[in-house]
Amino acid sequence: MILITGATGFLGAELAKLLVITTGQRIRCTKRASSTVPKLLLPYQENIDWVDADMMDIFALGEALDGITQVYHCAAWVSLKQADKEPMISTNVTGTANLVNLCIEHGIRLVHVSSVAAVGTAKPGELITENHHLEQSTENDGYAISKLESEMEVWRGIAEGLDAVIVNPSIIIGASAGTQGSGALFNTVRKGLKFYTSGTIGFVDVEDVAKSMVGLMNSGISAERYIISAENRDYKGMVTEIADGFGIKPPAIYAKPWMMELVWRLAAVGAALTGGVPAIDKTSAQTASLTREFDNSKIKKAIGFEFKPISNTVKEICEALK
Repeated sequence: MILITGATGFLGAELAKLLVITTGQRIRCTKRASSTVPKLLLPYQENIDWVDADMMDIFALGEALDGITQVYHCAAWVSLKQADKEPMISTNVTGTANLVNLCIEHGIRLVHVSSVAAVGTAKPGELITENHHLEQSTENDGYAISKLESEMEVWRGIAEGLDAVIVNPSIIIGASAGTQGSGALFNTVRKGLKFYTSGTIGFVDVEDVAKSMVGLMNSGISAERYIISAENRDYKGMVTEIADGFGIKPPAIYAKPWMMELVWRLAAVGAALTGGVPAIDKTSAQTASLTREFDNSKIKKAIGFEFKPISNTVKEICEALK
């Protein structure tokens, strides 16, 4: 039987839907007691067993793994709040360590979801590959650190006999995100974004991430990591395409790096005064002006995977949000 952690999230829900549709079998999904089942999965409830099991509760997690042969680990805490940095790192890493230990104990195969945030950077003009690694000593992004250290737990498990593979998706987009997560970019453009930045980053359709994870799970490949990214897109071109999808004027003012530095500082002050979450944090502001281009040839070669054009996904999202 298959188990998915984090199935109430954007990627986890898409993965659960895919598995139910393609296998026709019952699957098991963990969630926190306070979490609600996403609308995307409501039509498939007869095929999903929901289990309340926090990743930090090793006993509940152990019970959830009873009879399980394959695990997709999608659960993770994501926060931009500086106050959440240390607890987020601790929670994500400890939760992954708990799952890794149980998978080793019960001989369960694992597909672990990491992020390109944990991959690091390449030299100017070079594509980032799976052989690049984040330099932890110079990294300030709590989420990136949590993903790197979680990966290290999986690699530790592999050294101890765990059968596992790691995926590192770039920015995941899809209509089911709504206005949350990556959907916030589309919603911001729809509301009349005036500025664009000079950076470049990878994008991938959420369904492609789910499909590649299933492909890797069933491939028998172990002890490897794979960048899951369809296309490298510059932010200006991306927000222009999104604006075109909504039939509105695209952003026309170039936000220079020094302007982005000012914006995140002002956002931090505003959030401190109101007790809310900053509209943009330091890491996001700085990343928006960086060029990070990813090589997806390894996953293509490993399972013969072909990615859906990002333009198609952009159109789908814009139509869903109109």
